[in-house]
Amino acid sequence: MDFQISEDSAPSEFISEEQRRQLVGRPPATGAYIIGDPVGQRKFSDVFDLSLESGDVLRNARLAYESWGDLNRERSNAVLVLHALTGDSHTTGPSGDGHPTAGWWNGLIGPGLPIDTDKYFVITPNVLGGCQGSTGPSSLDPSGREYGPRFPQLTIRDQARAFTALADQLEIRTWSCIIGGSMAGMHALEMVIEDPAVTNKLAILAAPPYSTADQIALNTVQLEAIRSDSNFAGGDYYEAKPGFGPHKGLALARRMALLNYRSPAELNDRFGRSWQSKVSPLTQSGKYAVESYLDFHGNKFVRRFDANSYITLVSAMNSHDIGRDRESVEKALSRITCPTLVLGVDSDRLFPVSGQEIIANSISGELYGGELQVIESEFGHDGFLIEIEEVGSRLKGLLEL
Repeated sequence: MDFQISEDSAPSEFISEEQRRQLVGRPPATGAYIIGDPVGQRKFSDVFDLSLESGDVLRNARLAYESWGDLNRERSNAVLVLHALTGDSHTTGPSGDGHPTAGWWNGLIGPGLPIDTDKYFVITPNVLGGCQGSTGPSSLDPSGREYGPRFPQLTIRDQARAFTALADQLEIRTWSCIIGGSMAGMHALEMVIEDPAVTNKLAILAAPPYSTADQIALNTVQLEAIRSDSNFAGGDYYEAKPGFGPHKGLALARRMALLNYRSPAELNDRFGRSWQSKVSPLTQSGKYAVESYLDFHGNKFVRRFDANSYITLVSAMNSHDIGRDRESVEKALSRITCPTLVLGVDSDRLFPVSGQEIIANSISGELYGGELQVIESEFGHDGFLIEIEEVGSRLKGLLEL
């Protein structure tokens, strides 16, 4: 795959001139935030030690985070918005120095918006093991070298406990609401099951109670795509020159994942069998439009993410099972006693509605709307990110209970 953008590398509807300029030239070995890069809107926690489920202790860890609105004197108006696998702390706001992409949930957080920053102090941390300011594989270990493949294995439960460490530093004893979609929903479930008093309200969007064999299998193939890239170099690629990092493997993993994030109907309706250009994909070196779409997103992704971090986070998702060491999934979910919004997307083939049904049927607290909320969307799993009006109205309703 060519990692320098060309006229035929992405449909014009998907790329602006600014994006095209960002994709010119070869990408660095890692798209991670590196100390010395522009900080942007990030803040950083104090360092803390974290005992991991593996038995290891991760020392001097820190979380990067962003916040909006003001924390009141009672520290009772804090809303925790967690991010999904490839997100980060930049939940809302424009792209710019320190933030290569615009906020991943623009339109939901701000004055007068569903998560109203005139009322709430809203915070999004970059997950532990991530690559946008929080301690992860691209961070320096005690010897001054990138952790790389030596970074300890994390579970969803470990990462949830890191968010609790951040709350302790901020002296937030009880969140007004915790909101999590996809991987973030896994973290939110763990936080509330571990400590039912951690929040007054909860929103779980397009997330499962545990990772199924099918989901683990899909994840494992993505990780193997990264590890099979000769430039992965066993995970020690940080000194590689631009263009010589594990970009092909990481881009391929991203392309695989994207097929699970979107629905077959959307891809078929959007692209059909159209060609990307006048060059035929039948007898010449042309491409179908959907191929170019995947190429573009793979190319873009490698410039803002780290391959080792992707492995760390996806491996953590494979560990997800809220019933582990808690008798059963249903017994664990019954510990959730606060008002809860559980939302699924009808076309989600990554985390189907059947998983949200288990959650909605097993919690002990009041269910927002009296039942599982299912939104209709052509966008598949990504519907919880794209259907701003549908998701926003329900989040606003939950917050106003």
